[in-house]
Amino acid sequence: MSDPKPFAVNVPDEELENLHRRLALARFPSQLESSDQDLWDFGVPSKDVQRLTHYWRTGFDWRKAEAKLNELPQYRTDIEVEGFGSLDIHFIHRKSSVKKAIPLLFSHGYIVGPGSFIEVTKLLPLLKDGDGHPAFHIVAPSLPNFGFSSGVTKRGFGLAQYAEVLHKLMIKLGYDQYVTQGGDWGYWITRAVGYRYPDHCKASHVNMIEARPPKWSTSPFLALQHALKPYTDAEKAGRRRAEWFDREGYGYNTIQRTKPQTIGVSLADSPVALLAWIYEKLHDWTDSYPWTDDEILTWISIYWFSKPGPEASVRIYYESFHSESVSGIPYSKLMSYIPDVKLGLAHLPCEIAAAPSTWVETLGPVVRQSRHKRGGHFAAWEVPKVIVDDLQAMLGKEGPCYGLITDREGY
Repeated sequence: MSDPKPFAVNVPDEELENLHRRLALARFPSQLESSDQDLWDFGVPSKDVQRLTHYWRTGFDWRKAEAKLNELPQYRTDIEVEGFGSLDIHFIHRKSSVKKAIPLLFSHGYIVGPGSFIEVTKLLPLLKDGDGHPAFHIVAPSLPNFGFSSGVTKRGFGLAQYAEVLHKLMIKLGYDQYVTQGGDWGYWITRAVGYRYPDHCKASHVNMIEARPPKWSTSPFLALQHALKPYTDAEKAGRRRAEWFDREGYGYNTIQRTKPQTIGVSLADSPVALLAWIYEKLHDWTDSYPWTDDEILTWISIYWFSKPGPEASVRIYYESFHSESVSGIPYSKLMSYIPDVKLGLAHLPCEIAAAPSTWVETLGPVVRQSRHKRGGHFAAWEVPKVIVDDLQAMLGKEGPCYGLITDREGY
């Protein structure tokens, strides 16, 4: 296995030219008549797609965005995955000046589009050394099939394999013990890392929390609490938000976990299809976050210019939902109690999945639950200070996980 090597994003001019040609030939759909307030009921409005397509072709400066990305400490290395050979993995690695800093593995999320290594960038300046807070060595990979990591076309690359890649990367970087943070697919992958490698993954902090009501047969005390304790107003609002998502926002998930190759044709061929597929979720799943056009197009361009192609990213849905028939970790295992990994949870009002406090206690030894007034699905980007404050409270000197990384105590 080769040692990690520095990496810089460098999209060839011909790929930029190809993108602009495709954007120039775009055909746009008609729009059902409706008030501006109701336009989003049908999905992303045609006028917004036209505006963003025009700006992507004539005004958006990818080279400027690329230069900004290249200010990050990026690397690549080979990781051997059982049954899949060697994968080329791209990652951000910011080492702390504090030798006993805590290794933090950040796993990005995914909704078919936005999630990528870029999500960690707002955390980096906030998780700085000093000020009495714990110091962190931060590792944020592009997951396989995303960004600038390898794609996988062999059947069966599910959550167990994503966890294997991330764990082996941490070991290769010299971090035998570490903590994790993630949301969306990052939630499931950090759960998988803890499930497979509890001697190494000592604690996890997650947003987008998937859990089920406690059962009398497995958690009688929690089941009694759940039966007797009414939901708080915030928990009721969270359940309404989750029910809205299941009713109105889940269609993309059904497509991707059943026929990913079909939607993959559109995503691979048309940047406008990719734009619409992603932008709808950026709009619907945030807490009124004021996206700029440059932010939107940077996130989407990372997918368009990704090493495996934008269509590769949807495969995680199929592979994870069909893991029991191939290889991997079934969801039931990750929804059960993982006893050896300390757990911190951030509840956000506009998250697409919400679980009451009695539900999440079934996931593992919960050491911290925080409930916030703002924030949606992309917490590390929308409200990065929420994530930072939670990590510092969990792992700082007064926190429940202080000294958990035994070979790095004393920060």
